[in-house]
Amino acid sequence: MDAQCVLCQEAGGEVLAGDEMCRVILANEPGYPGLCRVVLNAHVAEMTELPAEQQIALMQRVFAVERVIRATLDPDKINLASLGNVVPHLHWHVIPRWHGDRHFPDPIWAAPRRPDAVSPVTAAQLTQLRAQIRVLFDASLA
Repeated sequence: MDAQCVLCQEAGGEVLAGDEMCRVILANEPGYPGLCRVVLNAHVAEMTELPAEQQIALMQRVFAVERVIRATLDPDKINLASLGNVVPHLHWHVIPRWHGDRHFPDPIWAAPRRPDAVSPVTAAQLTQLRAQIRVLFDASLA
């Protein structure tokens, strides 16, 4: 763990589930309900710092979170991103996208094209997403 790293010191959002390798966070990103982060529990900056088996295991978790988001929120597209320029702690953004979202087709970090876009996601869908990610980690990844 790194005393200077925000992801070592804080959860990074609402923790939905996790295991010995990582945790899944529901981010509070305005305009992007359902955006999750899969955060490695160890302080590592790059995928290639992990042994091959851990690289595969982490990506299996990222892909499983993507499947749950697709099944519960029915987005038009999913973006996967691992940047780490600001927080050099390995984490993946799993971002549901809709054609009418604030930035589409640009990355969510670009200037918004539609600042007044309304999310198509309901509170019930977010509740279902939370539950399904917990089930995912309890059942298949434990």
